[in-house]
Amino acid sequence: MWITLYISLYLSSICIYAASVLKSDKCQLQGHFRLNGMYQDGDVILGGLFQVHFFTVLPHLSFKTVPDPPYCEKFDMESFQQAQTMAFAIDEINKNPNLLPNITLGYHLYDNCVRLGMAFRAAMSLISGTEKSFSNLNCTGPSPVVGIVGDPSSTPSIAISSVLGLFRVPIVSYYATCSCLSDRKKYPSFFRTIPSDAFQVRAMVQILRHFGWTWVGLIYSDDDYGIYAAQSFHQEMQLFGHCVAFSEILPHDNNLRDIQHITGVIEASTARVVVVFSTSSFLLPLMEEVVLQNMTGRQWIASEAWATSPVYHTPRLLPYLGGTLGIAVRRGKIQGLHDFLLHIHPSNEPRNNMLRIFWENMFGCSFETGGTVEDGEQVKNICTGQEDLSITNTPYTDVSGLRAAYNVYKAVYALAHALHDLMQCEQGRGPFSENTCADITRLKPWQLVHYLQKVNFTTGFGDHVSFDKNGDALAIYDVLNWQPSSDGSIRIYTVGVVNEGATTGMVLTLDEDAIYWNFEPKKPPRSVCSESCPPGTRRATRKGLPVCCFDCLPCGDGDISNTTDAIECITCPDEFWSSPDNDQCVPKEVEFLSYEEPLGISLTTASLLGTCISGLVMIVFAHHRNTPIVRANNSELSFLLLLSLKMCFLCVLLFIGQPQLWTCQLRHAVFGISFVLCISSILVKTMVVIAVFKSSRPEGKSAMKWFGAVQQRCTVLLLTALQVVICAVWLSTASPTPHKNNQYTRSKIVYECAIGSVAGFSMLLAYIGLLAAVSFLLAFLARNLPDNFNEAKFITFSMLIFCAVWIAFVPAYVSSPGKYAVAVEIFAILASSFGLLVAIFAPKCYIILLHPERNTKNAIMGRETPNK
Repeated sequence: MWITLYISLYLSSICIYAASVLKSDKCQLQGHFRLNGMYQDGDVILGGLFQVHFFTVLPHLSFKTVPDPPYCEKFDMESFQQAQTMAFAIDEINKNPNLLPNITLGYHLYDNCVRLGMAFRAAMSLISGTEKSFSNLNCTGPSPVVGIVGDPSSTPSIAISSVLGLFRVPIVSYYATCSCLSDRKKYPSFFRTIPSDAFQVRAMVQILRHFGWTWVGLIYSDDDYGIYAAQSFHQEMQLFGHCVAFSEILPHDNNLRDIQHITGVIEASTARVVVVFSTSSFLLPLMEEVVLQNMTGRQWIASEAWATSPVYHTPRLLPYLGGTLGIAVRRGKIQGLHDFLLHIHPSNEPRNNMLRIFWENMFGCSFETGGTVEDGEQVKNICTGQEDLSITNTPYTDVSGLRAAYNVYKAVYALAHALHDLMQCEQGRGPFSENTCADITRLKPWQLVHYLQKVNFTTGFGDHVSFDKNGDALAIYDVLNWQPSSDGSIRIYTVGVVNEGATTGMVLTLDEDAIYWNFEPKKPPRSVCSESCPPGTRRATRKGLPVCCFDCLPCGDGDISNTTDAIECITCPDEFWSSPDNDQCVPKEVEFLSYEEPLGISLTTASLLGTCISGLVMIVFAHHRNTPIVRANNSELSFLLLLSLKMCFLCVLLFIGQPQLWTCQLRHAVFGISFVLCISSILVKTMVVIAVFKSSRPEGKSAMKWFGAVQQRCTVLLLTALQVVICAVWLSTASPTPHKNNQYTRSKIVYECAIGSVAGFSMLLAYIGLLAAVSFLLAFLARNLPDNFNEAKFITFSMLIFCAVWIAFVPAYVSSPGKYAVAVEIFAILASSFGLLVAIFAPKCYIILLHPERNTKNAIMGRETPNK
């Protein structure tokens, strides 16, 4: 209820005041702000906003009387130099006959005292003027200023641009960096000669990446500059996989408890690097506390807002801030500025009271009359206004590192060039409706904005000045390093450059040898939550911690990582395997049964030995071919059997060595045909033995006519031809081929022969098995024939060995991996071949070579009478 009543009374008073204004036929100024400023008259006036004082002292609010206006404290010499740079630039333009001829520029400059309210009051004073009354009944007309240079801070710039942007009043800031100000819809008439925070943040992250600092702390001011910069910094850090260990806001009111909390967080954190986005005024109380707590061992990264501030360059702060890395706007040189700064003098004009305040702070005197002035314990002399500035040594007279002042210089010239281009317009060829041009005497703000957007010139220092579609300047920063000077204070050195081009992207250039590190040894500190994972390992994030805190786990077999801090291990291609260190893929070892390895040598030796033995037996049999024991055992079949055994031994060589197409096709075919020839010979021999026995009886005398030499040869050839047909069909339909098999062992490639058709291979083995079974059965039935030298017994024994070997072969072959399966098959071939060779031919060779007396017909027939 009371609030409604107060609002009603306030609105009533406004209406009454408005009525009185209309009756007076004049527009009257409704209020007057007490502001520190500088003034120079001219045909066209430019406004300026500067942070000449660090703090604003607000009056006590009793709500009973009109409060006193706020006042400012702690004079900033560097900011006053920036204000004077604007005055110098305007003076230089006025003297230049080629720029704005016949036009004299003037200026109105105000101090914002680093306070939003003060900055807004100053801006309103610039745009509305300070005259107490205005005779135009409609209160319309051109603005007292055509454009404003400033404000240097982001928060005041946002507030001022939000209002003045409605009237399209051009504002060219020289130090407001908030990326939000690039929004052309919200701030259509805002320009700046300093890159936005979006670039500043990317530049700082580039520095962090360069030195491998992935674990950093963040401190930022509680204003738009700090908040927006912190948001961008978090996003940019996440983009590159870096982490913010802590994020703290500097208090607005310099509350000691909050400051101590921040220092406690810094001290407790493992992050050695601390990034600060703040203005000098916000950061000062924290640095005072850092000194009180003797907090060393931190690498500070300074944003452009305080990277060049001389407030921190004292010997007292050197142990704590020495080695600080920061970025700053491009440094420039302004010819003639130093002389201009030394030749100013205070004025009695109230609108130029900023000069008087500067003079009093520079020389420690006062313009108050009446002798000396007591200021606490300090006694001030009276200022004469004739003191010599050339003997002073302060940031005001130091022009060696013009950064913000250089941006002011470019901002003034940008407005001047826009005005110059506006005046060069030819009627009928103008950019506005109906091809009209702007009139400098009735200039509308939006007309100047049009020309300001197209400004394009080069300064005397050689820097190009233009604005992109968002009103932002070209992106370039110097990288600074705070180093100790000879007098124990801090001196700033440029150690690199960061710039960003449309095609090159972000480029960081650093002279690392020129950087001073405030650590022992004099090297960059390590600031990581976890040390980098070497190649061969991958990162595994610790539960509940940021991604920068991780463990390094080795890659598994077959997986590699060939970079540092790999997120995932990479699986090697099929024909490659991981190296012992898991850092590269190497060709897999190709495994096959070779002639060079011991197993291959042994099997080859056994094969050749069996071949030689078969050859020797063949020689023995050939040499004794007319002896009874050779003739009695069907010498033709014996030679055929020995030949097939030689083929069985020699086919083993096709299984050894790197598989090739022809060896894969021949190995099983030769093996199958050789064994069928061998078994069919044995089968015919068995049948002959049985037929001979039957023919010795009266009822079976005609049995031998069916087993003559021709029939024996035909039977062997017919049985072998069937195997040849099986092999031919198999090879023509699904031929065995070389195959690289990595299923047995992942780390190796088993080079083997794929059989092609399981059915074909099965029929080959089944046919051999059938013949072997028939031979064994017949030999077993004829084992007890009454002959003294019963061939059937030896055949039975040989076939028993043959069948046992191949029955055992099947499970052994299936369970053997890789080349050992081939070795098992070779062993089965050799074992069965040696079994046949020994069981059938060893007894005969024994008699032929060692007991020739038993190699007679009578002995064989069992008719020989033993000696008594």
